[in-house]
Amino acid sequence: GKAGFDLPVYDNMSVIGSKGDTEQAYQMGESIGQYLYDLGFNTDFAPVADVLTNPGNTAIGTRSFGSDASMVADMVTKELEGLSSQGVFGAVKHFPGQGGVSGDSHDGAVTLDKSLEELMQTELVPFQKAVENGVSFVMVGHISVPQVVGDNTPASLSQMMVSNVLREQLGYQGIVITDAMNMGAITGTYTADQAAVMAVNAGVDMILMPQDYETAYNGLLQAVQDGTITEERIDESVERIVKVKLQMQ
Repeated sequence: GKAGFDLPVYDNMSVIGSKGDTEQAYQMGESIGQYLYDLGFNTDFAPVADVLTNPGNTAIGTRSFGSDASMVADMVTKELEGLSSQGVFGAVKHFPGQGGVSGDSHDGAVTLDKSLEELMQTELVPFQKAVENGVSFVMVGHISVPQVVGDNTPASLSQMMVSNVLREQLGYQGIVITDAMNMGAITGTYTADQAAVMAVNAGVDMILMPQDYETAYNGLLQAVQDGTITEERIDESVERIVKVKLQMQ
């Protein structure tokens, strides 16, 4: 029974962040990485790289290391190194950073009213550092950033956010995966197939938890067949995924 899962429990990231000791973030990553690897997992959708600039934010809350962007960046990098030391790949989330919003994208649309310049100074700092340190997965969240995108399209479906900001401006070449696509911020506006097609055309490589798997799958197949999505776009993603798979033991 439960004895097989008698695993160490760690403080919330906010506690580790408040202590300011990045070695604790490394040790936590190392320990979690060790048992995940033993259980047969090679990827962990952590660390949370959101900077908690809005203290009223409950969606991220104690999962964030804190409100100082460079401290969060250091903690995130160390946790990734700890995971990596055990053969587990981390995924930084939730690009471009959900720590400054008040709503919860599980429930509905959430907007971050910041310019790209403002994002570069705070929200994007931990992501930039993770990219520079060779992170293999970035999870893109569903928040809208209208000052950057020009409308309320969620970041996960936005070519501006995924291809221009993350890939071109931050220089990221690894796998982009969406946050869960069955959240209200997506399902309130888009069908499973619409969302999947938009995400792939935005530059996303992997789609997590579509509201309806078959609908999303068939929608993507149809979009490639009718030219809405090019085969080259699919090939780029396959190549990125295979490159990471080849690094896994």
